Amino acid sequence: MSLQESRKTRAMILAYGLAGVAGALVLFAGDMLFYYQPGSDDFLANMAAAAPGRVVASGLCALLAAWLYALGSGQVYLALAPAAAWLRALVFGSFAAVMIAYGVIHGAYVAIVVAARNAAAAGQNPAAAVELAWRANEAMRDVTMIPFAVFTVFFTWAVLTGRSLYPRWVLVFSPVVLYLLKGPLVSRLSGGWLVVLGGGYLNLLLLVFFAVSTTALLRRR
Repeated sequence: MSLQESRKTRAMILAYGLAGVAGALVLFAGDMLFYYQPGSDDFLANMAAAAPGRVVASGLCALLAAWLYALGSGQVYLALAPAAAWLRALVFGSFAAVMIAYGVIHGAYVAIVVAARNAAAAGQNPAAAVELAWRANEAMRDVTMIPFAVFTVFFTWAVLTGRSLYPRWVLVFSPVVLYLLKGPLVSRLSGGWLVVLGGGYLNLLLLVFFAVSTTALLRRR
């Protein structure tokens, strides 16, 4: 690879990494617009009390984050340059599918928030009002686990067998490892920390992954 090509690749790695980090920050902000109310860690009550402007802004965060996450997934494609074409395409495609799902699922969460708000305004039980919207959202999450599983298996294999530009230690910060740590970490929290870290955890894990991925790739000689 020529010096010019090397500089171009590094610039693309940085650009994709920054897009992923920005997507995580944007959608984390979207989470907080739904969940955060001072002095309360009741997620459903907080959503029922969310102001209309916050609901609309959170929905817009989902759209912007989906674009940024999809762009950020290009970094994984570059990182698997040593892999066979089919493996590179499979890992990139499954990761991009998960990234797009992040925005779609968050956008669909608007229905849950609106149902909770309408129920609270009518003096009804928000939990019963959001049941259908929640079931639909859970169905989307369940389907998303398919590309997530595909990505996890083949990404891990590619890194372990040297078919990527990543050092093996990057797997410690892979999305599946950080995802599995959610229960032990969040279960110990309460109050505002529960809302901030628990409510925003899925985007915070991607913030960590993209930051570590970018650092590891840029440090590679």
